[in-house]
Amino acid sequence: AKVTIVEYASMTCPHCAHFAETTFPELKTKYIDTGKARYILREFPFDPSAEAGFMLARCAKDNYFPMVDVLFRQQANWVGVQNTKDALLQISKLAGFTQESFEACLTDQKLLDDVRSVQKRGANEFKVDSTPTFFINGKTYKGAMSIEEMSAIIDPLL
Repeated sequence: AKVTIVEYASMTCPHCAHFAETTFPELKTKYIDTGKARYILREFPFDPSAEAGFMLARCAKDNYFPMVDVLFRQQANWVGVQNTKDALLQISKLAGFTQESFEACLTDQKLLDDVRSVQKRGANEFKVDSTPTFFINGKTYKGAMSIEEMSAIIDPLL
């Protein structure tokens, strides 16, 4: 692919969820599925709930992206609610988690450290301080862009 798009996102970021729901499907169809662009999602959790979301996505193994997608789409049902853990468990059960696999995932310290190291690298090496932050062929763009805004950046690079 001629274009590489790296997105730093937080599972609890409403702007990230908006991008995932409105722009990403078209970005995927127009550029990623056609081989014109490569997309990389980097985890940039701002809080323990976001860390938990990414941990569950990683524990979903081959279903990482579907799990991220569901968590973004269901964000209003688990972020900022009375019992985030119960809400996440309900969503996770739909993805095939059991109570046991859910608990095992969320208590895996190495997994948490791995998620945090991605965030730390983003902050330290690439000066990421907000989400979503995009790097398109190395140039930085902040905020949830529309497909039109992204196309205006990507098309000249093709």
